[in-house]
Amino acid sequence: MSLNEGYHNKIEPGAGSAGDDQASGSGNGSARGSTAGDGPSHSTQMHQQMLNETTYLKPSKQAYFSDEKVLIPDDDRTNIGFSFRKLWAFTGPGFLMSIAYLDPGNIESDLQSGAAAKYKILWVLLWATVLGLLMQRLAARLGVVTGLHLAEMCYRQYKRLPRWILWIMIEIAIIGSDMQEVIGTAIAIYLLSNKVVPLWGGVLITIVDTFTFLFLDKYGLRKLEFLFGFLITVMAVTFGYEYIVSAPNQGDVMKGMFIPWCSDCNSDVLLQAVGVVGAVIMPHNLYLHSALVKSRDVDRRQPKKVSEANFYFFIEASIALFVSFIINLFVVAVFAHGMYGKTNQDVLDICANQTMYEDAKLSFTDNNHGNDIINADLYKGGLFLGCTFGAAAMYIWGVGILAAGQSSTMTGTYAGQFSMEGFLNLQWPRWCRVLVTRCIAIIPTFCLAMFSKMEDLTNMNDILNAVMSLQLPFAAIPTIAFTSSAAIMGEFVNGLGNKIVSILLTIVVIGVNLYFVVAQVEALNIEGGLLALVCIFAVLYILFNIYLVIHMAACMGNKRLMNSRWVQRFVLPSQNSFSIKNANSTYARIATNADTDADIMDGEDA
Repeated sequence: MSLNEGYHNKIEPGAGSAGDDQASGSGNGSARGSTAGDGPSHSTQMHQQMLNETTYLKPSKQAYFSDEKVLIPDDDRTNIGFSFRKLWAFTGPGFLMSIAYLDPGNIESDLQSGAAAKYKILWVLLWATVLGLLMQRLAARLGVVTGLHLAEMCYRQYKRLPRWILWIMIEIAIIGSDMQEVIGTAIAIYLLSNKVVPLWGGVLITIVDTFTFLFLDKYGLRKLEFLFGFLITVMAVTFGYEYIVSAPNQGDVMKGMFIPWCSDCNSDVLLQAVGVVGAVIMPHNLYLHSALVKSRDVDRRQPKKVSEANFYFFIEASIALFVSFIINLFVVAVFAHGMYGKTNQDVLDICANQTMYEDAKLSFTDNNHGNDIINADLYKGGLFLGCTFGAAAMYIWGVGILAAGQSSTMTGTYAGQFSMEGFLNLQWPRWCRVLVTRCIAIIPTFCLAMFSKMEDLTNMNDILNAVMSLQLPFAAIPTIAFTSSAAIMGEFVNGLGNKIVSILLTIVVIGVNLYFVVAQVEALNIEGGLLALVCIFAVLYILFNIYLVIHMAACMGNKRLMNSRWVQRFVLPSQNSFSIKNANSTYARIATNADTDADIMDGEDA
């Protein structure tokens, strides 16, 4: 097997030595080939560079999968088309990735869409999940084929300045998502403790719990994955219980899911539909998934094994996102059935004889004598369920939100670790990385919980969704660029159809998200100097996206861009990874007619 020459013409700081690579196992190889103009290549020429293609970091410094990898059962029988044993071995990364589709921000977006539009935009949730699956498939393929996750690939393929900008933007997305998750967990603890534990106390408990669970990976990768699976099961059971007791009309649910139309929908409903898309497809999740798939022991020297891994990871991700969609559907349907069209006074009338009536009086208020439509959030949702179906429904809701918040804060921390490792090539001890990535997100969240009211906390959801929507191009464009590059993916490069579909879908999703962001900015009524700053940021944002698109076009093989001096100097990495001569130099290369078996053996022995 030969590696991409473009990556390994130059050893960067932190790269392992040849000896280290040979000792690291099947994931390593060497680069073979000659530079144009050096004269005829010799059939026994050895590879000049040896790098650990998994990462520049030492094994002891890596997160999540550093201590062990899950072995894939080997079955050489040619008549076996599908193996449940292999599917079980590959099961894990997709479900961890799917937790981002179930974080408290998504749950709140679900209940708000149900309360605002009933079942009319369920189809938006369905297709947003499908679009998410397509993007997650590309991210997983990148990790499987190259042995490098998305952040590590960005480290190799972008210049220093754009690389730092990308890292900062992804960290902002992680912080925004983390704030939603920690706030959701704090609200759940507030509900379950009957207000004994204040919101800021719930944030502190979340920090302790997250550290505790994160260190469980010392006791085995599969045990950690089982814990996440258990938390997803808790969400399915708790939100499924709410669905059963509320008993929404199944025909209306099916109609809303499969008929892509929204009759009599005003601008608020349209904005809610856009918010659903922004909440479901999260940028840092692509970085996370591309790293999680590295936890499986896939021999990338064999294209058949790589293809098999791609196949089973796609099936696993499809199952995981189907489960996440069903859970989201439960939440939308419950509040579409119970909250749609109701005013604050309607809920207070329902709560009149319940123990949580005093809490409801403080929450379901407005300046119109209770005649305004409910502005739903996680806390009000719990109170509504308690008033309508009894205290048990409220506490079960709290358990579901707690499971959603706790699991998503842990996966968010992993995304932060992978981002720092890849973009910055940091070699910090695990506890130090966890501490830094936690504090970056926890400090602003704690301040918000300490000095704000419940209404201020829950109203932050739309703003945070807008912030994360802005970051989506910084994950989607690199993902499409790298998986569409023959120099990177080799025979596993995206086909023309895949390229067209992925680009069009990304344009649609980014356009929808930008509409949501503009609507949120307009709602804030920004004026004066602050408006000028927003305009300057918008111009810089557009310019950087154009830069990324130019890089993507070069990755896809646009010869005019590849040969442009400006692009070679300011866009492409210093070693031209995308030159034609390197097009067949891939991680899963098959010998060409000019290669002899002796050449390949010589390269591997080197």
